[in-house]
Amino acid sequence: MPRPLHRGVSGIRVSGNSNDFWDAEVKDKTEKEESDRNHSSSQSFLSLRSPFRLFFQDNSPPKYGVTENGFTSDPFRGGTPRSRHRLTMLFLKLSLVVIVILALTGSFWWTISISTSSRGHIFRGYRRLQEQLVSDLWDIGELSLGPSRLKEIEFCSEESENYIPCFNVSENVALGYSDGNEYDRLCGHGSRKSCLVLPPVNYKIPLRWPTGKDVIWVANVKITGQEVFSSGSLTKRMMMLEEDQISFRSASLMFDGVEDYSHQIAEMIGLRNESNFIQAGVRTILDIGCGYGSFGAHLFSKQLLTMCIANYESSGSQVQLTLERGLPAMIGSFNSKQLPYPSLSFDMLHCARCGVDWDKKDGIFLIEADRVLKPGGYFVWTSPLTNVHTFLRDKEKQKRWNFVHDFAENLCWELISQQDETVVWKKTNTKSCYSSRKPGSCPPICSKGQDAESPYYRPLQNCIGGTNSRRWVPIEERATWPFRSNLNKNELELYGLHSEELVVDTANYKTAVRNYWSLLSPLIFSDHPKRPGDEDPSPPYNTFRNVLDMNARYGGFNAALLEAGKSVWVMNVVPTTGPNYLPLVLDRGYIGVSHNWCEAFPTYPRTYDMVHADGLLSLETSQYRRCTMLDLFTEIDRLLRPEGWVIIHDKAPLIESARALTVQLKWDARVVEIESNSDERLLICQKPFFKRQATS
Repeated sequence: MPRPLHRGVSGIRVSGNSNDFWDAEVKDKTEKEESDRNHSSSQSFLSLRSPFRLFFQDNSPPKYGVTENGFTSDPFRGGTPRSRHRLTMLFLKLSLVVIVILALTGSFWWTISISTSSRGHIFRGYRRLQEQLVSDLWDIGELSLGPSRLKEIEFCSEESENYIPCFNVSENVALGYSDGNEYDRLCGHGSRKSCLVLPPVNYKIPLRWPTGKDVIWVANVKITGQEVFSSGSLTKRMMMLEEDQISFRSASLMFDGVEDYSHQIAEMIGLRNESNFIQAGVRTILDIGCGYGSFGAHLFSKQLLTMCIANYESSGSQVQLTLERGLPAMIGSFNSKQLPYPSLSFDMLHCARCGVDWDKKDGIFLIEADRVLKPGGYFVWTSPLTNVHTFLRDKEKQKRWNFVHDFAENLCWELISQQDETVVWKKTNTKSCYSSRKPGSCPPICSKGQDAESPYYRPLQNCIGGTNSRRWVPIEERATWPFRSNLNKNELELYGLHSEELVVDTANYKTAVRNYWSLLSPLIFSDHPKRPGDEDPSPPYNTFRNVLDMNARYGGFNAALLEAGKSVWVMNVVPTTGPNYLPLVLDRGYIGVSHNWCEAFPTYPRTYDMVHADGLLSLETSQYRRCTMLDLFTEIDRLLRPEGWVIIHDKAPLIESARALTVQLKWDARVVEIESNSDERLLICQKPFFKRQATS
């Protein structure tokens, strides 16, 4: 595995005349639509009052061409297309011959010049040179496939506006999946489409935060009027359809059922109100079947971070609407596989009429809930099944309630309060509870082989997990937020880290965030003028809300954004191909998930305002290539909102290859040189707002 890239950006250098200024004039929307197919930004420059100088190269045909895997070439510009093509092919063939001759000659003289005593020391380096030579020759060979590789990717059909690879209910049913498993994630070969997903015809840029938390455009999500008004989750019912907008009643001062509900939960735990959740050790909450996110939206103002998970839904999606409001959410299911979170991840689990039958399948769903719940954490369940007056009149409901009640006791959960339809359990603080159970009590404790710290969509386990983890620390014994984000020396040892490593990582990302905002703020101001009805935005103009960090490592980018006062939340993704620091990220009070980037991310299109990838290309190219760089970038395009931004920090050759791919994706792209490290570059991209033409 390659050495991790130096984190952060300490200086950025102009490659050219630094006295010029970036052309920041706002493009007319009509002109932008007419130029969708011939999309190319004019060369422009930027000069800022900062300790570094910036230069952005235009995304006209780049300095290097690119193949499907992101390899580079030099295009020629003289003569007719046919003659240029012939010259290019002739030059490539001659170059290939010359390189092979030079390589063989150099290899021969290198070999005979090596003394017997020195061969052992340089053998490994020589092998690397040979491997690099083979790789370079392979790259050149791919160039002979011609310029077709640079062809722009076509747009998907209208039926694919809400396309999510790996979630195809009709296909799963045809394969024989049933009993809820047809909604599971299934990433088989050919699950991706090689096209760019366009937004709906009447799509509008989401309202800025915090206005967008309470009002969204109805055309931006797939939902019917009947679905808006239908009953279901408690928080689903707190929304109203008003012409072309959906407003959420939780913003009303006259009626706020979510506030009353969360206040009730706090009192049941023994707190004065929900503002005291932090003092009780609660920071992160997994909201199962979250409705449309109103519970999390209310608690966000209390510095609580709620992750919504719900099944895939083709229409009226809880996850899609929650994300549209600027709140954390992803598709997740208890049906047959473990969630992609480490054991002992969340301080509280919440289920308000969430649709999970906790008594089914011998309690295996409760076992998974217990696995991701931290010691001393709370499980909150609101359901008609828990109402004493209801199940006393219904023997079947009473039987189901008794099963859940007894099973929770075997999990060493303490029932601390029950009011109306809401029940609150508290998970044990000590492992000794499990050994004190009656002999033969089910479920058993997982063995070390079964108790994986961070399972990745593994089948549900019928045993209690997390008990073998060194991270078994009750939530009351952890530092409260925001001090939790700065782990001490002893805590970091649990993850195999030294405090100096976290300090350096944090400092580098603080610098990086300052530099990113120096780059982006003038562009956001020029490209995003005040829209009718908007309040004057505060710097950096609140254009960003949903942020995806594709290679989060320790969560340093998340920490730097919060310390800089940015009104964002970050989905910290730890790739399965790299070191697993996801437990550390979650224990710092952030949210995140494991993911394999050769597979589609479990979310709907147009989810994130910004995508950040530091060292991801180096990490992925060091692995066996099951997918291409173009596959990765096509997925980023699916996840990114129109006018959203991409920031990629990586080695210069990889950045140059990635920049060439942006031509195929129709992105505006600029490369930024880093003064402190000539071997690395930044790639700054913006996804244009392409509109689908309405059919008559």
